[in-house]
Formats: sequence, structure tokens, C-alpha cells
Amino acid sequence: MVELHKGQRSNLEISPNLSAGIGLVRSGAGTALVGDPKAVAGRMREYREIGIETFILSGYPHLEEAYRVAELLLPELLLSLRAKALAAAF
Repeated sequence: MVELHKGQRSNLEISPNLSAGIGLVRSGAGTALVGDPKAVAGRMREYREIGIETFILSGYPHLEEAYRVAELLLPELLLSLRAKALAAAF
């Protein structure tokens, strides 16, 4: 992970909405999708289109982030699934 940002905090965003900063608070490999719910949902859809099927949705502090994901991110993802289903029906 350090190789991605070269130890420079200003380089933690390694791609749009993708941060290597998680390594500053815990060890091991890992990147984080960052941004508002619409941006994160958009990035997740892009990953889904290239074949990624599983995401680990977590954050810090865990309980508060679980609520944020449920209240803010999941509705964005469900809206896109509904829109796709409606488009396929017509």
C-alpha cells in the first residue's frame, strides 16, 4: 500500500474515489472507496461491470458506518437496479 502512495499523504487518492489511506489506520493491503453515496455507488457499478461481485462494506467506527451505508449508499444502489430492470422491461 505504501508503494501506491509513496508515503506521501497528499498521494492517498490513487484513483478517482479510491484511497490508499486505510493503511494509515491499520496494517495490510486495502483500499477504500471514498466520496458521497452517489459517487461510491457509481464506482461500485463500474467494478461490477468488469466482473467484481463481492464488496466488503465497512468503515470506522463500525456501527455508525453500517448505518451510513444502509441509509445512504444502499438506496443509491437499489435505485440503479430498479432503473435497469425498468429499462429492460421496455
